[in-house]
Amino acid sequence: MSLIAMSMAFLAAVNIFAAANDSFEPKHCTGVYVGKNFTADGSVLLGQLGDENSSHWIEVIPHRTWEPDAVLSVGADKEANFPGVRIEIPQVAETHKYVTVRYSEYKGFLPPLENGGLNEFGVSVVDVWSPSRKELEEMTPKEQKGLSYSDEARVAMERAKTAREAVEIIGGLIDQYGHATYGGNVHLVADAEEGWIIEEFAGGQGLWAAKRLGPDDVLVIRPGHIGEFPLDYKDNPNYMGSDHLVSFAIEKGWYDPAEGRPFNVSEAYELDWNTEKSGHQRRVSSVIQAEKSLLDIAPKITIHDVFRILRDRKFLNRGTKYGQVAQLRSDMPKELAVLWIAIGPPEASVFIPFYFGVAGVPLEYNEHRYLTKGEALRMELPRERQGQETTAYAYRIYDRLFMLVDEHYDEFHPEVIETFRAFEEKLFSQQGDVEAIASQLIQAKKFDLAERFLTYYCATEAMEGLRVASGLSDSLEIRTKLRFKIRPLPHIPKE
Repeated sequence: MSLIAMSMAFLAAVNIFAAANDSFEPKHCTGVYVGKNFTADGSVLLGQLGDENSSHWIEVIPHRTWEPDAVLSVGADKEANFPGVRIEIPQVAETHKYVTVRYSEYKGFLPPLENGGLNEFGVSVVDVWSPSRKELEEMTPKEQKGLSYSDEARVAMERAKTAREAVEIIGGLIDQYGHATYGGNVHLVADAEEGWIIEEFAGGQGLWAAKRLGPDDVLVIRPGHIGEFPLDYKDNPNYMGSDHLVSFAIEKGWYDPAEGRPFNVSEAYELDWNTEKSGHQRRVSSVIQAEKSLLDIAPKITIHDVFRILRDRKFLNRGTKYGQVAQLRSDMPKELAVLWIAIGPPEASVFIPFYFGVAGVPLEYNEHRYLTKGEALRMELPRERQGQETTAYAYRIYDRLFMLVDEHYDEFHPEVIETFRAFEEKLFSQQGDVEAIASQLIQAKKFDLAERFLTYYCATEAMEGLRVASGLSDSLEIRTKLRFKIRPLPHIPKE
């Protein structure tokens, strides 16, 4: 058998296995927004699934002051899927503290990357894939310039004090410097009062559009979309967009006002799904079902209901590597805004609360080499990085559990998800007491003690989550070996 024939046989075998066993939906991330009038505790909930095949870790970015000549390097380089040229933009004099999940690879952008998180003013940002129409992709300059989706999330976290201001900052920077695309993107932005959806389009034209989400809105997006958009958006407080958003669509023949139809951002600038065999109809059906399931229980939606959506296999795939839900409440000190993070694949990871007031996270939840871009080429680990690498890596532990569950999903998934739900219910039941203690310390102006308390609590529960996940993995590995055997790597057939 020739090498080509052997390779074809190998690929055919892998594809057959994947077709028979892969019950996941097509790739790409999901966003969830629930307005404050629909939640049991009056909080705004903002959630996301992140689909980036790389390492993931949690960072607490400190509040910082900068010199007058400080700059921020942004954009794509020649390695990105849509190549670009990095540029520098002025940094502001002061940037906010925020909690974020970072990762090392997506579409060739330079690490570290992020999708937003939660900042000291209770502003949260997530991002969702939203593909632009083919014509926009094709007109994207070969050396595009501007801010990437990750840059936009970062500056919103660093600079915004409200959700509206975050949209104004992102849109203003696109107007001034441009947007470096990977094909089209949406950010969901929220604070304790409202949310916004802002979409950035491919093409190098600086096109963007934003729509307000109010206290009575529930939104599940996959991919992101805005839909109908008023022509007088500049005078409408519920909408924002680039100056030429409508005129460019008219110029290209993607919208004709003479037809008398409302201007629709999605129809004008997004991918025409009717020509694509990409599982979009299943996505639309899944989104409708998810939104209905939330509306059916409004106004008693809890954070556990959002966890349920983010663990639904209709929204997951093998590239879904973390989940997060911001719980935003106006009646709490800023230190008690909380970002619930599942730092591994959410169906095999526990959501841990990380309060904004923490000083940091355990080393196990920080950056490690596992799946980190470029680490496979490093022949020797620098000594200054050696200590942290001696700790167990949270992402690796949860990823191992995910693979064990996925091998025999029907057999193992129910007990794993039942265990994690019980763990999360325990965390949720403790929330009132934890916040009462922290609030008393804050009211007494014992801010350092409040920080130490919150850091200790979050770290303790994060490590307990790892202990539970490790125990489940060890148990599932033993049972897999005894009942099913461990499936080895496939091999090319011998001649």
